[in-house]
Amino acid sequence: MRNVWTLAWLVVAAVLLPATARAQWKTPWTYEGATGAEHWSALDPEYAACNAGKEQSPIDIRGTEKADLPALRFEYKAGPLKYLINNGHAIRVNYHDAAGSGNFLIAGDTRYQLTQFHFHRPSEEYVHGKPYDMEVHFMHQSSDGKVAGLVVFLKAGRPNATVQQLWEHMPMTESKEEEIAGVEINPAGLLPRDTAYYMYMGSLTAPPCTEGVTWFVLKTPVEISPEQIRAFAKLYPHNVRLPQPLNARVVKESR
Repeated sequence: MRNVWTLAWLVVAAVLLPATARAQWKTPWTYEGATGAEHWSALDPEYAACNAGKEQSPIDIRGTEKADLPALRFEYKAGPLKYLINNGHAIRVNYHDAAGSGNFLIAGDTRYQLTQFHFHRPSEEYVHGKPYDMEVHFMHQSSDGKVAGLVVFLKAGRPNATVQQLWEHMPMTESKEEEIAGVEINPAGLLPRDTAYYMYMGSLTAPPCTEGVTWFVLKTPVEISPEQIRAFAKLYPHNVRLPQPLNARVVKESR
């Protein structure tokens, strides 16, 4: 009887818990080994684009084309750290109430809402064959469903106050989202002053590897301390997908 009640409770919990408190991926995957990046498309039909797509991310940025690209504008502001999670692949901050959070990326006439940001070590994007120490992915979505990713490279140097806030509270094991009472985070603390950038069309860098993502890659890195890099590396020493073939894509570079 106990087993029956336990099963019943689990079913009810699965229904009542918000989706973000449950597994984010129906089919588990890893970065290496039998369920690593080379095998993602074989794990689940929904992951087919990972190995069959022609516009996959990340890439090695080289041979760019100078273009008159619109300046990027950021409307990021401080807000409660409500949805901090260790999702088994990265440390991430979610914005489920993005419409009310007031965090936006504006490129030309398109306004993208910040939905989450997370960290990789080392960087997934390369520049002229070389990665940076780490990077942040800021993921956004426009009102008509278009997805835009922003890459900010991180390099060893001075401590970053925003990173320190996150690291002081980051879950050390995979867990559901946590609200950190009394802590406010401003994602603008992870942006460089110079917002010159590269732009290309790509995909999500993890399953299901959905294409049609506009990537803005800021040229100027932000400094974080070697200690902050080591603290993240204790959890995720290598949570990256290797650069993918460029195929016929053109990487544009702001003047």
